[in-house]
Amino acid sequence: MLRTAVSRAREATVFDDIAGPLFDVSAAGVREATAGAECRFLMEDDDGPVGVAIAHPDEDAAEAELLALWVHPEHAGEGISEELLERVASSLADRGTRTLRTDVPVDQPAVREFYRSHGFAPRGRRQGPEGNEAVFVVDVETLIRG
Repeated sequence: MLRTAVSRAREATVFDDIAGPLFDVSAAGVREATAGAECRFLMEDDDGPVGVAIAHPDEDAAEAELLALWVHPEHAGEGISEELLERVASSLADRGTRTLRTDVPVDQPAVREFYRSHGFAPRGRRQGPEGNEAVFVVDVETLIRG
């Protein structure tokens, strides 16, 4: 999963805490990644990407995995993450997907708290590529504002 920590360089590396090469992490790479994803939302301003969310429904479409949620640090607190989560949830709900899940490294309490504050609940743990991860889930309808 892409992390929230990012470089301030717009066209250089934006995801600086990823150990492995998931995909090109330049601003152009972020645009390309969202273009190829089934459920994706990219928010930009005049300077480039300010937020991205990518989700992928499971085979049976009842549940989807949130693969990426990123907001540029200069735009933190502007409601971008909430807007992205709502857009993902609305898109998934339109497809009949009821649950959104994400994995969070257990050694990142701030990230776990972020998801809890957005309605996600812990569902257990699993061993992921980066180590032990907590699995969080939310009913997509919870993320859709009235």
